Amino acid sequence: MNTDAAREPLVASMVRPFPEGGSMVRLAYRELSIAANGDKDQVKALGPLHMLPRPWDPPTCRRPELREQLWEWLEEVVSWLNREYTWDVAGAIPPCWPQHPHLMHEIAVLADQRRRAGLAFDSNAMEEWHRYALPAFADRMRNRLKDHCEDGHQGWPGRGRYARFTSDQTVHERQETYAADVRTTALGRKIEHKVEQESRPRLASVNLDTGELGDVPDGPQPE
Repeated sequence: MNTDAAREPLVASMVRPFPEGGSMVRLAYRELSIAANGDKDQVKALGPLHMLPRPWDPPTCRRPELREQLWEWLEEVVSWLNREYTWDVAGAIPPCWPQHPHLMHEIAVLADQRRRAGLAFDSNAMEEWHRYALPAFADRMRNRLKDHCEDGHQGWPGRGRYARFTSDQTVHERQETYAADVRTTALGRKIEHKVEQESRPRLASVNLDTGELGDVPDGPQPE
């Protein structure tokens, strides 16, 4: 029998497992699990909970080592999605996805939800991911990208409009609108307070000898 490995056919797995992520990514998820399910001492040892990194929200991953592993994990996830769930090219995530902030945000959430579904003890979460999360992501991606990056990455089509949005003039106009709303709200509160004061019932005193009514001296009024 010939055992020459070079002459044996390569057997590829029919389906590939979902990427797990590096040690720092797994540690981040472990800390989040402790925050949600640990005892009082374990939770206290984590420090401020609002500072814990959330891999589904990349900006919260502030440590460089974790940030590096997060991008490596998401790169593996994108490759996995393009192989396991893409048949027509229209559904493929483009290779320039790291140059699209909207894709980076959404892929991180999609990866997190797929990871959670894979850890469940039944198939309900996986069915939800297949039925809602993945198709919704694909639809939003196609709607935003259209055909801009089919033959390579293209510059941001909305750059000019965003520049106008952040210009000094439009920022000033929005701030003036906000300030006008605050002034209107403050005036409305003053009017409400005045009406409330005028509509409060006033107490009267009764002279037990004569039966005459008189005003109660100024002071706290009943609510």
